[in-house]
Amino acid sequence: MQRREFIKSSIAFGMAGTGMGLIHAGIKPADLYRISLAQWSLHRMLEKGELDPLDFATITRQKFDLDAIEYVNQFYKGRAADQAYLNQLKQRADDSGVRSLLIMCDGEGRLGDPNDSMRKQAVENHYKWIEAAAFLGCHSIRVNAASEGGYDAQIALAADGLSQLCKYGDQEGINVIVENHGGLSSNGAWLAAVMRRVEHPRCGTLPDFGNFRISAEETYDRYQGVKELMPFAKAVSAKSHDFDAQGNETNTDYYRIMRIVLEAGYRGHVGIEYEGDRLSEFDGIYATRDLLIMVREKLSEEFKGR
Repeated sequence: MQRREFIKSSIAFGMAGTGMGLIHAGIKPADLYRISLAQWSLHRMLEKGELDPLDFATITRQKFDLDAIEYVNQFYKGRAADQAYLNQLKQRADDSGVRSLLIMCDGEGRLGDPNDSMRKQAVENHYKWIEAAAFLGCHSIRVNAASEGGYDAQIALAADGLSQLCKYGDQEGINVIVENHGGLSSNGAWLAAVMRRVEHPRCGTLPDFGNFRISAEETYDRYQGVKELMPFAKAVSAKSHDFDAQGNETNTDYYRIMRIVLEAGYRGHVGIEYEGDRLSEFDGIYATRDLLIMVREKLSEEFKGR
């Protein structure tokens, strides 16, 4: 069977099985977690101009039958304060019955920059995305905790920048959440220490299943990292690259890692973030969605009533 046919048939089986299996288990699929789509899953098509960023919500509903999305700011550069454009973006989501969850923000400076003025500027650079997120109905912006210096010094610097930004988030009702995204932020213990240092109800994490490479020489254990970050999680990123013949992700044991997520008490959205290059972006999204559905069905009885 061709890979595309396998994916389509497995999705059909997975969705049918999910419905029947969960009826007998006495629990609805969404009781454990819902599935959203991170825009980065489509970054190659967006960068080539094959997709219009305005159509993200429409495509998410029509192609993948999902009802929640996570934007990436680099596809909306110069648009954060463009009210006419944001109106269109919001209308597309509303018309499709799709909820906007968060905006992933990159390229706005280091929130843990050792230079006070640069750190302050980085904080202020994120204000416009907080405002855009609030208008779109999101609950959060995702930021990076990039810094420089020693281990403890970077904790203090990142915590300072995040604390400043959370004050602005308070004004707009928007959370500021940090992804493990390279450098010390990919060290679960370090990022957890930053969260404890900030100690602000709007500050949290976005554990990414795959971003635990600290440097070219050092990689953090992904299962340990997710376990350390889940107590602070306000979103979760299901990173995927490739799949075996049974539909399992080849780098991450989704059953093991989703059990960690659920044992932490998390019941929010889990965002598909396909980053592979063997499958097309559409097929990679289908495969990740199907796997998350199958995992949800298998774990439903185990977590029933928890």
